[in-house]
Amino acid sequence: MKIKETVYLDHQATTSVDSHVLAEMIPYFSDSFGNPHSSDHYLGWVSSRAVEDAAARVARLIGADADEIIFTSGATESNNLALLGLGRRAVGGKRDRVLLSAIEHKCVLSVGRVLQEQYGFRVDLIPVDSEGFVDLSVLEEMLGEDVLAVSVMAVNNEIGTIQDIAQVSKLAWSRGAVVHCDAAQAPVAMNLEGIAGQSDIVSLSAHKMYGPKGIGVVYISRELQGKVEPLIYGGGQQDGLRSGTLPVPLCVGMGAAADLLAGDDAEDWRAELHRRRDAFVEKLSGLTWPVELNGPVGHVRHPGNANIRFVGFSAHDILSALQPRLAASTGSACTSGIPEPSYVLRAIGLDSDEAESSIRFSLGFGTSDEDVAEAVGLIEEILAKLSKAKAGALSLS
Repeated sequence: MKIKETVYLDHQATTSVDSHVLAEMIPYFSDSFGNPHSSDHYLGWVSSRAVEDAAARVARLIGADADEIIFTSGATESNNLALLGLGRRAVGGKRDRVLLSAIEHKCVLSVGRVLQEQYGFRVDLIPVDSEGFVDLSVLEEMLGEDVLAVSVMAVNNEIGTIQDIAQVSKLAWSRGAVVHCDAAQAPVAMNLEGIAGQSDIVSLSAHKMYGPKGIGVVYISRELQGKVEPLIYGGGQQDGLRSGTLPVPLCVGMGAAADLLAGDDAEDWRAELHRRRDAFVEKLSGLTWPVELNGPVGHVRHPGNANIRFVGFSAHDILSALQPRLAASTGSACTSGIPEPSYVLRAIGLDSDEAESSIRFSLGFGTSDEDVAEAVGLIEEILAKLSKAKAGALSLS
């Protein structure tokens, strides 16, 4: 898709709000604005029913029940509630280890440090291979009766790797560990109807799936809810797991987005996205300058993700020169202010120079063939200019 003069290829950072989603949200900003927790009047009942319906729609997306859906401000809060809430309730028990994949989102790794430094847990990282897949044999060796939880994201936010969550869960459950899955990137990438049956806790974020920013959910299986300590206390909303007045329009928007991604057309959208992503990579590979694809190939990768290494170039130089005509990123938007090589790319074996030459392009459902062609043309133009400048600098030295 194109936003004014910018070709937007950063959909894994955020998606636009779908027009159908926005249309469902608008009435709850004005006409149906009642507090969903006001139980004594009609407007409160209308809002309450809207929230309940939204929870049911999200539940259908992942194969859960509505009472297992807790609304949060987004996946970062969901991940915190999942792991920190679980850990705080388990302090002093026999299970005092937590296993996280080495390429989890930054917020999950940060929670791991808090569990270790403030609550005395031992936190170990599960290694991944050169394509970002969790090493299941190593995970099996790491598991023991002292492991409280295993956290593995469904789809990586930088290189698009789609993990075998069912196999991860099988191993973890065989040793009595809780399975948490950060699935923020998954709704666009894959059918999620079985993910609740493969995990104990699942985190989602609306703005990664054509819904609004500021809203997410955490699915917590009914049997586990009493073992999670709330992070926010107050009026006891959402069965006391997450107090606070719910933002009805945002909840409605997330429910509407969940319906879109669970609909009959979603698989066709994913197939078309896959085709365009492959065409984009193929066109880049045909340029004069060598490029490499970081991560896996085929259907075990997010269909819109292309993490490209431009050999001999700086990713920051390329992206700066492309502004404002093309939007992409060097990694997760949540860590874009940190001037260091991507820890995800380092975890799959790239050195610092290779990581610093890599750009994540993420196409979306609205990306057209014309957008792909224009993006490749812009990149070719910039690489030519940077090559010329580099050659000129060398001749002067």
